[in-house]
Amino acid sequence: MSILYKGSETPPTVDLLSITTSAFVHFEYAMEGIEHRTLRVNGIDMHIAEKGEGPTILFLHGFPELWYTWRHQIQALAALGYHCVAPDLRGYGNTDAPPSPTSYTCLHVVGDLVALIESLGGEPVYLVAHDWGAMIGWYLCMFRPDKVKAYACMSVPYRPRNPKMKPVETMRAFFGEDYYMCRFQESGVIEAEIKSYETGELLKKILTDRKPGPPCLPKSDPFQLKGLNAPLPLPTWLSEEDLKYNVEKFNQTGFTGAFNYYRALDLNWELTAAWSGVQVNVPVIYVVGDEDMVYTTPGLKEYVHGGGFKKDVPLLEEVVVMEGVGHFLNQEKPQESTDIIYDFIKKF
Repeated sequence: MSILYKGSETPPTVDLLSITTSAFVHFEYAMEGIEHRTLRVNGIDMHIAEKGEGPTILFLHGFPELWYTWRHQIQALAALGYHCVAPDLRGYGNTDAPPSPTSYTCLHVVGDLVALIESLGGEPVYLVAHDWGAMIGWYLCMFRPDKVKAYACMSVPYRPRNPKMKPVETMRAFFGEDYYMCRFQESGVIEAEIKSYETGELLKKILTDRKPGPPCLPKSDPFQLKGLNAPLPLPTWLSEEDLKYNVEKFNQTGFTGAFNYYRALDLNWELTAAWSGVQVNVPVIYVVGDEDMVYTTPGLKEYVHGGGFKKDVPLLEEVVVMEGVGHFLNQEKPQESTDIIYDFIKKF
């Protein structure tokens, strides 16, 4: 079933007025009660943020984000009796960042997550993931469905492996050399091009961009920031404190770890040949904004709504399209996003 979700149409299941709104307004409240620790998983040190007691919800962030993207959901769902756990994925934040792109395959990152789940007691988790986290989430469901009770997927749907063509070659053919995933392929190149950018302006540009269709990055000024006469305005859903937290972390680590996920795309294709044609057999809800660049990429809507998605993911329960919402929906619409997550996972 596909529905167009308007925040005003459905009364909230979760009363987030005193949770989410306060978390947005006050950075201190967003961090309140959240504990941080480092675990040794799969040969790396992984930082996790956690709060609450009860069944575990595992949150996976995307690019270019951190555990912090889930701050609203952690506060709200911990208050409802869940153990919320959000790691910095390898290459991000306070988690180790191996230098080689070959250390960022789906097998490495899913290995991190399985070890993390085991360190939390080994019981299956509720999975909530966005962007690159969503892509890793699909691999976790495909490789280890025994570790996932149900999956709330945001922005990036499952896409089956094409056995005839590698992903980067496919993207170049369809979207051209300047398509952003193609531009991230060569180590050091995009890093050098964005070196002159102020990190906060770069993050604001990525977080607020609503240009429809496949994003392309011209070589002279990939994120089109050099000609700006004034700083980009913050969106209403992001505070100066939120931005500062992310800027400090990326200034410490750089972006190479994040780019390395893209550089492992073709290697993922090689490593997953044995899973060609496999179906994902985990209960799923898919949530996306109708102004998300992923959703507006040619061919995506046809796959999601035309039967292909349901064929590949037989236990897909619902597709929710949020009206007037962009890519970073869990931050842009924390109340509605959390309602959807809670209404879904409480059934399992």
